[in-house]
Amino acid sequence: MAVDVNLVTLYRPVGQQELDLILDSGSKRFPPRLDWQPIFYPVLTEDYAIRIARDWNTKDPNSGFVGYVLQFRVRRDYIDRHQPHEAGGRDLLEYWIPAEELEEFNDNLVGQIEVIHEFRQHESSKDR
Repeated sequence: MAVDVNLVTLYRPVGQQELDLILDSGSKRFPPRLDWQPIFYPVLTEDYAIRIARDWNTKDPNSGFVGYVLQFRVRRDYIDRHQPHEAGGRDLLEYWIPAEELEEFNDNLVGQIEVIHEFRQHESSKDR
């Protein structure tokens, strides 16, 4: 499969409620942020997304004690307008997309948002 240099693959760890909203969009868009969520943070590596989904989401009642890792592609010319930020280490990188820009971010997604890993409390990874 040829790599499209005009696209960047990113990841997002989510719980059940956010996944349900994404599925309701046909797996094409991320839902609006809640009032207390000023940023949307897609992460740069699958490993980092796994760590959050497995180690945090599965312990969080607000996530339904389940963590999913999503993979998606965004247009490079859009994401290059943002800088990656370290979130606790040089290998833990994420973009900080202001909540008010989420619709524009969604408009720059290409293809489907895919579930690539699923973690449940007291279970190991289920690859999809």
